[in-house]
Amino acid sequence: MSAGPDRATSSRHREGADPRRWKALTVCLVAGFMTLLDVSIVNVALPSIRTGLEAPQSTLQWVVSGYALTFGLVLVPAGRFGDTHGRRNAFVFGVVLFTAASAAAGLAQNPTLLVVARLVQGIAGGVINPQVSGLIQQLFRGAERGRAFGMLGTVIGISTAIGPLLGGALINLGGDINGWRLVFYVNVPIGALAVVLAYRYIRPAAKESRPRQTMDPVGVLLLAACVLLVLLPLVEGQEWGASARWPSLLAGLALLAAFVAWERRYGRHHQPVVDLSLFRRRSYALGALLGALYFAGFTAIFFILTLYLQNGLGYSALEAGLATTPFAAGSAVTSLFSGRFVTRLGRPLVVAGLVTVAVSLAVTALAVELVPGPHVAWATAVPLLLAGLGSGLVISPNQTLTLSEVPVPEAGTAGGVLQTGQRIGAAVGIAAIGSVFLSEVASSGGEYATAFRHSLLVTIAFVLVALIVAVTDVIASRRPSRT
Repeated sequence: MSAGPDRATSSRHREGADPRRWKALTVCLVAGFMTLLDVSIVNVALPSIRTGLEAPQSTLQWVVSGYALTFGLVLVPAGRFGDTHGRRNAFVFGVVLFTAASAAAGLAQNPTLLVVARLVQGIAGGVINPQVSGLIQQLFRGAERGRAFGMLGTVIGISTAIGPLLGGALINLGGDINGWRLVFYVNVPIGALAVVLAYRYIRPAAKESRPRQTMDPVGVLLLAACVLLVLLPLVEGQEWGASARWPSLLAGLALLAAFVAWERRYGRHHQPVVDLSLFRRRSYALGALLGALYFAGFTAIFFILTLYLQNGLGYSALEAGLATTPFAAGSAVTSLFSGRFVTRLGRPLVVAGLVTVAVSLAVTALAVELVPGPHVAWATAVPLLLAGLGSGLVISPNQTLTLSEVPVPEAGTAGGVLQTGQRIGAAVGIAAIGSVFLSEVASSGGEYATAFRHSLLVTIAFVLVALIVAVTDVIASRRPSRT
């Protein structure tokens, strides 16, 4: 691809672009970081919550899974709402709700109030995130958009990997009884500042003043029910037996078919909640599938690593968090780098990243076998750093390429669908990989190192399937197009 047209397009865009766009992006990334951090930061706080609130295991499960569930439920409707009613106002509403729910979680005096606050937090996080990708589409063009998505990829990678480290540090600061409250309180000043800066730096786009369209309530309800039935048995993990999981999953797939049929019919005369023509774009369809597969493997790495280090080797929450830092550091570096080059290199950049991740995770498994015991964190530091470097070449470039052909008026909805796929992928990965890990621990009499290696092989399998999808896209893009 020639760089000349890209530079010309970027130059024309800069002439008429919002001069505050980079400051607006910073506000969006701070809020996005806050919501994505809460996916992983709570994991290391669970022992403190159990002690401080005398919470049963079922409540602890919902503190984690309830957030993921409601987060995934509202992504698409929230993206559609932002597209039709204004992304800035939807963004600010989400940040205000998230900040209030964080304060309520920190103040909770019993397990029930904490679970309710976490459910509301998830809803707010699901409102915020599609507005972030939609605003990037709205504010940036050409190479600048690649850089912006590169910064978003950095936020996604760091927030997922650094959550256990930050959570461990806050619990050490606050103590075993009340340290978990700091995990939620830390969001309050950040959220308040984000609201003020959002009104200052994010201005409504001209297109947001067009006549409002219907929200397709039947489509919204069908999609919400579908996502609920698919996600619920996955996020519940070990709590549900197979006899309860499969009927729910099958019902979810049946509702998905009903949703597609309704959207096709409704779309003949109205604007549906999801324009199915999005999936006729090869870049979007394959990119969404690739993202779901990669998140299935990528997110589960930290889940099984934390279990191995804390439960198997007796690491503290802070020490377990430090062990994930190399991955976060590597991902941060290459996410910024890849954002600058994705418009020139395209999907082959993602292929290179997936190969790097797969090979590095295989080396990580080998390191655990060769250096078992308390020094395993040192043995895995370099391969996890390399895996992070590879991950930075996957997440943000894939986001950029997947949304590259999506019209700006549909950017929020398209981003919501993409992130819903990633949330479902993450839930599938944690359910499948976590099940392998826990089953191996039980059958081997507590051989955590063996369980970690075997579950890491399943993680690598997800990454390799994502690699096949990426290679398919590269091959298809090189075929001569037909008029």
